[in-house]
Amino acid sequence: MRARRNGGRGMRTQTTPGTIETPVLIVGAGPVGLALAADLGARGVPCVVVEQGDGATDHPRASALNSRSMEFMRRWGVAALVRDAAAPEGFPHTALYCTSLAGYEIARIERPHHGGKGATATSPERPQRCNQLWLDPILRDLASSHGDTRIHYGWRLDRLDQRGDCVLADVSDLNRGGERRQIAAQIAIDCSGGHSVIRDSLRIGMAGSDHVGQHVSVFVRISELWRHHDKGAAALISFVDATGIWRNLVMLDGRELYRLGLRGKDYWDAPEAIDTTRMLTEAIGVPVKHEVISVKRWTARNVVADCYGEGRIMLAGDAAHLAHPAAGLGLNTGLGDAFDLGWKIEAVLAGWGTSGLLDSYERERRPVAQRNVAHSDASHGRDRKLKSHPEIALDTPAGARAREEMSEVIAGSQRQKVVTDGIALGYRYGGSPITVADGTPEPPNPVSEYLPTTWPGARSPHAAMPNGSSTIDLYGRGFMLLRLGSRAPEPSGLERAFGHRGVPLGCRTIDDPAIVALHERRLVLVRPDGHVAWRGDEPPLDPLAVVDRVRGAA
Repeated sequence: MRARRNGGRGMRTQTTPGTIETPVLIVGAGPVGLALAADLGARGVPCVVVEQGDGATDHPRASALNSRSMEFMRRWGVAALVRDAAAPEGFPHTALYCTSLAGYEIARIERPHHGGKGATATSPERPQRCNQLWLDPILRDLASSHGDTRIHYGWRLDRLDQRGDCVLADVSDLNRGGERRQIAAQIAIDCSGGHSVIRDSLRIGMAGSDHVGQHVSVFVRISELWRHHDKGAAALISFVDATGIWRNLVMLDGRELYRLGLRGKDYWDAPEAIDTTRMLTEAIGVPVKHEVISVKRWTARNVVADCYGEGRIMLAGDAAHLAHPAAGLGLNTGLGDAFDLGWKIEAVLAGWGTSGLLDSYERERRPVAQRNVAHSDASHGRDRKLKSHPEIALDTPAGARAREEMSEVIAGSQRQKVVTDGIALGYRYGGSPITVADGTPEPPNPVSEYLPTTWPGARSPHAAMPNGSSTIDLYGRGFMLLRLGSRAPEPSGLERAFGHRGVPLGCRTIDDPAIVALHERRLVLVRPDGHVAWRGDEPPLDPLAVVDRVRGAA
């Protein structure tokens, strides 16, 4: 991120009469913008959200919410609403590969820890499938419930400038014939999506695979599809023919709504000419009664912005990174951006955090996006390169051998696409300017398996508390210092240092032997976002230096 100054001091730039003043301006009311507004609202930080569209979500987009995103929903108090809006509790989140639903099954990858209720060994929340059709209204209602949050639909951003110590936005109110308005904010966050005019105006490029295919998404209703075949219900169905994986059917609500995904320029050029009936009959193997609700074209890109902003303007979500949905990481990465920004903005505006906190946003989140986008690119590439056989769908010895060989390949390569627990829960802010390294090497961090650790920068691990809550529930407002074990040293020096700097700090002693062992050290300092800031078996020699580092003042 390019240089910023003046930390959390109020605006001094003179504004014109009628200008709307707000600490934070969010451009874009998609799920990331709404999530950030909800997080700021819960922290008592006023914000204004402007969105050019009308807020309607009429076509399915992202569906997968991983465990970490569900932990965010838990923090915001809407996890139960998301679960209720997601696929029914007993619906299997299976990834199925077949020639057709009435043909040959080639492979299946079960995901029993996805969906439903109850904690797992690694998180108090399970991954859910809740499409933006239902997630966006939940987040909108949540953000709107905070009195100092104002969401304006039909407001188009025309220009965004930094002048002195504030950001000035010129917007057109499309509800009033384009009436001009001006908004002055201390901080502006661009959550406007992949076609960001703000990113373009700042001349920030994006690097990666800029074009990875032209796609068409068909939103379709089929009642109880599993009654028409013998493969059972599944969340992700990929169809294989002689050329490889040629289309997919994604479950949306676990009842009757699906998204049929097609890839190819012919479909892109003439989506109105797609014979959906033929497509579905080929995929299912028998004719089924169905209703096409809508058809949308989209282009896949796997790219990350060269930097995450300039001065007081920052990029988040699709404005900062775009990922093919093959691994379901796009929305989850964006929600992580919002969760990282919320507490930092609160701290800077409250005065106990410095501008270094905001500068740390790019240092922490951009490497996460690079890893996730690279994994999405590799996952999509593996799909396209999956070798098939001319007789893959035939009842012949050659066909049987081809299906067996492909099954082995899928078991080895596709699991990393659909099981990403290590990416979901294991992302770390190694090398962050606001964490205190302890000199130990970074532990392994595989894609599919999450390995709990309190290595500085990692998410502090989940453990069940005696009252039924999770250690995750301890974090959110201010820092939390965990004393692990009855003989853990007294942290009075740290407590005085935090108090001297005006930084909020809680302290909790935990004696449970399993939780003590899980946290690896006798003292663990956890940030408001649940990531480890510092750890040690003894109090730090210079507590003020630790506090200054974690608040961005080092």
